[in-house]
Amino acid sequence: MKRRYAALTCTLALCAALTLPVCAAGFTDVQPGAWYEAAVNEMVADGIMTGVSSTRFSPSGTVTRATVAVVMWRMAGEPQPSARDSFPDVADTAWYAAAAQWAHDAGIIKGTDQGMFNGDGALTRQELAVMLTRYDQYRGTANLAQGVLDLFDDGDKVAGWAKDGMAHAVGMGWLEGSNNKLNPAATTSRAELAVILQRLNTKAMG
Repeated sequence: MKRRYAALTCTLALCAALTLPVCAAGFTDVQPGAWYEAAVNEMVADGIMTGVSSTRFSPSGTVTRATVAVVMWRMAGEPQPSARDSFPDVADTAWYAAAAQWAHDAGIIKGTDQGMFNGDGALTRQELAVMLTRYDQYRGTANLAQGVLDLFDDGDKVAGWAKDGMAHAVGMGWLEGSNNKLNPAATTSRAELAVILQRLNTKAMG
C-alpha cells in the first residue's frame, strides 16, 4: 500500500511539473525557452529584479517609474541617501522611497512638471532611454554613443529632450527597434526591461 501511495505521489508530482513548466527562477509565467527567460533568470539571480509574487514575474506587466528607480538603485549597490524630501508624493514608508531619493540626488530621475515622482506612472521607451543614459553617466561614462535615430521609420518622433538619451541607448545596443520602429512613446514591459538590463550589465562588464 505504501509503495502504491509513493508511486501515486511521484506520478502526480511529475504531472504537475509537466503541466506547469517553470523557469530557473521559479516563475510559472516565464516559459522555458522564452526570449526573455535568460534575462529574467540573470536579473533575479543578481538581485536586480524580483517577481510580483513568489511564483509570478509578470513579464507583460508595464514598467513604472518606481520599478526603474529601484532596479538602478540596486545596480548601484543600494546607496542610502541622507534625506528623503525631494518628492512630496513619496512617503518615507514607500517601498521605493530610498531609490527615488537616490535617483533624484544622482540626477537620474527628475520630477514631473509638478515636481512629483509619480511612482506608479508608466514609463515610455524614450523616458527609459534617458534614465539609462543618465545612469551610465553616473557610473562614469563620459562620451555618449551616437546611435543614428534616422535609420528608424519613426526616428523623428523622438522628443527633442530625449534624442541624446535615445541615441546613446540605441548606440549601446540597449534598445532595439521593432519592425524598424523605435516606438518612443510606447511603454516597456517587465520582460523587455529584464533584457535591457542584461544588455546594460553585459556592456558594463565587457
